[in-house]
Amino acid sequence: MAEDQHHGQVGYDTALAISRLSEQSQWIQGAVREIYGQAGEVAQRYVNHLVTTGVERGLLGPREIPIMWERHVLNCAVAQTLFPSGALVADVGSGAGLPGIALAIARPDVQFVLVEPLERRVLWLEDVIGDLSLHNVDVVRARAEQVVDTLDVDVVTARAVSALKSLIPLTAPLLHGDGELLALKGRSAAEEISKAQKVLRTHRAKDVTVLTCGDDLLEIPTTVVRVTFGDRLG
Repeated sequence: MAEDQHHGQVGYDTALAISRLSEQSQWIQGAVREIYGQAGEVAQRYVNHLVTTGVERGLLGPREIPIMWERHVLNCAVAQTLFPSGALVADVGSGAGLPGIALAIARPDVQFVLVEPLERRVLWLEDVIGDLSLHNVDVVRARAEQVVDTLDVDVVTARAVSALKSLIPLTAPLLHGDGELLALKGRSAAEEISKAQKVLRTHRAKDVTVLTCGDDLLEIPTTVVRVTFGDRLG
């Protein structure tokens, strides 16, 4: 009986978290309107996928449910101002579509390729993309190093994939000669840049900038490390 109560409590807690998520604060509602405009309903459906099947299939933990908007979807979506219209973007290690899907909903004028090696994540991504009718998103089941010969993009995005020292060798080969990496980072950004100096020189990085996005929308703005590259041999 105690075990049954335990399982019931777990189910109840998840349902309660989802219920509370639907009671968005005014600032979250305002941020969603500001970022997504008329696509806000699509963004809501994406969040619904994340907190239900995304959790059920293990792409995200249940404790992420109450903070799904501010710590995940909006945290990614505020970077949508950094992309030029018509850009081709590879989202490496896309996982649950963060940041790729969150950005694609806000920027239908930008094409995204989600690069994800795990089959169960790819299947989930394909289901969500189909349900949301996102015509500017494709999914490739592969590791970044496996698509070097098939992808040649303007921008690479990455979130919670690896430190810059490891991330740059994986992503730089996917870019046009003058492309750029946009890595969504946290407080470790400056330290990661310091540790990546040798790799940055090896891959002929022209400039490294730490940006913040969503300063006027989010309680905790998003930190983005932008690495621009010059023409690279090979």
